[in-house]
Amino acid sequence: MAFNLETIPLKLIEMGCMEGHLVELVQAAPFGDPLYLDMNGTHLAIRKEMAKEIIVEIIHN
Repeated sequence: MAFNLETIPLKLIEMGCMEGHLVELVQAAPFGDPLYLDMNGTHLAIRKEMAKEIIVEIIHN
């Protein structure tokens, strides 16, 4: 995962949104916003606008 430090709030970084960490989509709200994520064991909900700034690599098990 990579992101632009200027577009991601410090709060997300403090909650574990860091390059190289795992991100899993747990659930999306009925209209797709917000998204409920598991970021390296930390659960959080973020808006789609914020999620668009996070670049992920899909890992297949």
